[in-house]
Amino acid sequence: MASILVGRNEETAVELDARYGNRHGMIAGATGTGKSVSLMLLAEGFSRLGVPCFLADAKGDLAGLSQAAGAPSDKLAARLARLGLADWKPQANPVIFWDIYGKSGHPVRATVSEMGPTLLSRILELNDTQEGVMEVIFRVADDEGLLLLDLADLRAMLGFAADHAKDISARYGLISPQSVAAIQRSLLKLEQDGADAFFGEPALELADLMRQDMSGHGVISVLAADTLILKPRLYSTFLLWLLSELFEQLPEVGDLDVPKMAFFFDEAHLLFDDAPAALRQRVEQVVRLIRSKGVGVYFCSQNPDDVPGDILGQLGNRVQHALRAFTPRDQKAVKAAAETFARNPNLDVTEAIGTLGTGEALASTLGDGGVPSPVQKVLVSTPTCRIGAITPDERATVRARSPVGGKYDTSVNRESAEERLAARASEKNAADAPPVPSGRGSAAGADEGAGWGGVVRDAVFGTKRRQGMIETMAKSMVRTAGSRVGQQIVRGILGSIFGGKR
Repeated sequence: MASILVGRNEETAVELDARYGNRHGMIAGATGTGKSVSLMLLAEGFSRLGVPCFLADAKGDLAGLSQAAGAPSDKLAARLARLGLADWKPQANPVIFWDIYGKSGHPVRATVSEMGPTLLSRILELNDTQEGVMEVIFRVADDEGLLLLDLADLRAMLGFAADHAKDISARYGLISPQSVAAIQRSLLKLEQDGADAFFGEPALELADLMRQDMSGHGVISVLAADTLILKPRLYSTFLLWLLSELFEQLPEVGDLDVPKMAFFFDEAHLLFDDAPAALRQRVEQVVRLIRSKGVGVYFCSQNPDDVPGDILGQLGNRVQHALRAFTPRDQKAVKAAAETFARNPNLDVTEAIGTLGTGEALASTLGDGGVPSPVQKVLVSTPTCRIGAITPDERATVRARSPVGGKYDTSVNRESAEERLAARASEKNAADAPPVPSGRGSAAGADEGAGWGGVVRDAVFGTKRRQGMIETMAKSMVRTAGSRVGQQIVRGILGSIFGGKR
């Protein structure tokens, strides 16, 4: 039976049974109590079982998975002895670095078409009417053969819809300028969060996240999220899109001996605190259903109540580090965390949560039949990789050796909706423009018309489309003659000619 050692005490060991790795999990605890180590431990354990992993690195310390740990110190040697890990040795893991902004890893992109009108509408927080307009926009783009790859394409399609609202409404259903304008404003907010960097090509292929190395270990994809988490809307957009893609593309497999993939959300509260209600509902829906696709989702946060209750109830594998009950909210969180564990009559869970030391945890995993095992207080096992950040040179070396660098590092800008619509507008303007005047008569006259002489002649005598100076002056005199002042001037001129008086 394949398993991952979570921790051990004097009496028993707590292991995560790989058969239930797709039943999701939770790692919680206050800052500095060892949450990141537990996350790295599980990711490394899944990788050794051949399970690809994806995790968002919010602080930069999870990049240590790519490097082997240093030589054991006396303190580490004593810990390994307590854990019974006689065969422990430093070892790196196969890692691919990703970054939406392309700075700390390979760029991650998706096309607007892949996102789809429904998910995009939820991200933009559109109402039902506006969502209907978005669906029409996508349908028109499909019928017109216009690719929606980046946000510039979507903006161009919105402008096209506004200009042809009457024709589109007659064929597809009513769209109003007000709805189009509302979508454009929501799109602007998403752009301000940096979404331009996310939408485009080449788009990420899920097969590149579900890799194994030559030794059969699952590749760990680490997303640099230290900058991304400052943009909660974009952070939620990306992670929800990725989960949705996994759910839609992977076949139903039920329970396997090992999961097909493990997905880790570090600093999970950032995913839910500022996310729109529609996004939270979508995450809850995907988490409930994606288990049948063989994907396990693991949340890592400070308090268990950072995760909505509907999701928390589905997290069968739990690792709880220390929580400090300094405030009434903290005390409530400790009590809530204690009540979520399978009861152990020999352990006061509420008291234990507040007294755990660094590297200790309360752990409960699913056993035979998917039944939660009684919670145990354990010393958390030790990963073989480096615990902590890596240097820029080390990151650059890992990135240079990546099997997917040549595929994603250079962006591609194919002809799509923006370019096609711009070309149509140019052709229409050219067709509506007046013809360029040419010289009269022979080819020589045409050459003359193209020079300064032709310009002066046309200005004085005019052309078929434009009157000249002489014609203009004549018309002006006729108009002036009809006025009282003009009549006086004419009389004065005639009087001087015929010798009369003014």
